[in-house]
Amino acid sequence: MIIAEIGQAHDGSLGNAHAFIDALATTGVDAIKFQTHIAEAESSQFEPFRVKFSKQDSTRYDYWKRMEFSADQWIGIKEHCDAVGLEFISSPFSNAAVDLLENLGVSQYKIGSGEVGNFLMLEKIAKTGKPIILSSGMSSFEELDHTFEFLKPFGNSLSILQCTTAYPTQPAQWGLNVMDELKNRYQVPVGFSDHSGDIFACLAAASLGAEIFEFHVVFDKRQFGPDSPASISIDQTSLLCKGIRDIQLALQSPIRKSDNEKYSELKVMFGKSLSVNKVLPAGHILELSDLEAKKPGDKGIPAKDYQQVVGKKLIKGLDKWDFLNVEDLEKL
Repeated sequence: MIIAEIGQAHDGSLGNAHAFIDALATTGVDAIKFQTHIAEAESSQFEPFRVKFSKQDSTRYDYWKRMEFSADQWIGIKEHCDAVGLEFISSPFSNAAVDLLENLGVSQYKIGSGEVGNFLMLEKIAKTGKPIILSSGMSSFEELDHTFEFLKPFGNSLSILQCTTAYPTQPAQWGLNVMDELKNRYQVPVGFSDHSGDIFACLAAASLGAEIFEFHVVFDKRQFGPDSPASISIDQTSLLCKGIRDIQLALQSPIRKSDNEKYSELKVMFGKSLSVNKVLPAGHILELSDLEAKKPGDKGIPAKDYQQVVGKKLIKGLDKWDFLNVEDLEKL
């Protein structure tokens, strides 16, 4: 599953949110992920800015307030995603947001790494019976163990994403090795949540068997917003989706290197046969400097057997560029 996260890239503009849906509809992603923020339910005046990017929001609470959409606007966003064939996903950050998303009829939940320890909200989500994707970004294995132990009795389908909470994430921080550790530890589908700002991390994750991919998307990396440096563009999204699909197909299509029967004709076409590079009389003792290898591969002694030819006597004269055959030589 390939998930393009809009997050707050819409900057509180309903028009931008719908523009993202249309733009991503033809890129190859399976789903669009938003974030559902209800400021009064999730934040307070004491919440600090992660990055002081905004000149128009005095507090983080003000920012979340500006990111809100009404229930009717969320309905329109969900219907638009349905209309273009993309799954609508949104990460909730409060119980109130879960209620809103349930009213929309979401099919699964993605839990941001900051909410993995929010058991109050996780229980509400788990009781819906819907699949849950967990992001591991800020969690230790001990913390993830507690979350899995808490969720397992509810019986939801669980999956987990390797994620590094750094914006943008540098290559040394990708943590690709963690995917195997997560797979072995929890025995659930494992994927990769990327904040690198380029396509390479997800492609690397695909080559290592990741099953779920999530990355932030913007129209232009220069646009306003806290996540722009850690996002990729719409055009990059198309390239990334193709790359992921191609890598997955390659992994599902093992090649048997010992079976090269299908190359028989090509091996003749591109093969090389021994020839002589000058006029040589009968009785001449062949030297390495007399030989050339020419296509195709079925007109003379194979080039790989040149050592068996050097030092042998010609029993007939040859013109320049004639192919060299067994019958031209004393018995090999």
